[in-house]
Amino acid sequence: MIITLLLIGLIISFAIHLRYLMRYVIEKEKKYLRGYLNTTITNVLLALSISITAMLKPSLIYEINFTYMLWIVSGVILVIMLTIKISIFRKIYQRAQLPENYHLNFFGKKVLHPTVVKPHEVLTFFFTIPIFLLIGAYFVARLINLILYHHI
Repeated sequence: MIITLLLIGLIISFAIHLRYLMRYVIEKEKKYLRGYLNTTITNVLLALSISITAMLKPSLIYEINFTYMLWIVSGVILVIMLTIKISIFRKIYQRAQLPENYHLNFFGKKVLHPTVVKPHEVLTFFFTIPIFLLIGAYFVARLINLILYHHI
């Protein structure tokens, strides 16, 4: 069980690590670089603890329930993808409310400018759809299996 928790922690830490890397490349802010470096240290320490635990007690490797671990990881990835999609929608909505991003036409209706949606947001949204659907389907199928048969 300890190896499973460490592996799940490593996967979550790696996802956060990638998020900091993407944010740093896009925005070039120092706080994202610090977060990236902190998650690098966390990843190394978690991987080292997994390796040491596996070498000291190899029997723990055989006790890993990979189906359960994959279900948890798919749930984490599903939440990350959903968070990305919600944050994109929020940014677009906030930009759409700013007066510099729209004008009123002859009939008094709002006409949005193309500056409301950035190209990288559109690409991110559409490239995450297949991952979201596949991972989400696996997570929901395992959840239904757990509810109906009380085992994963």
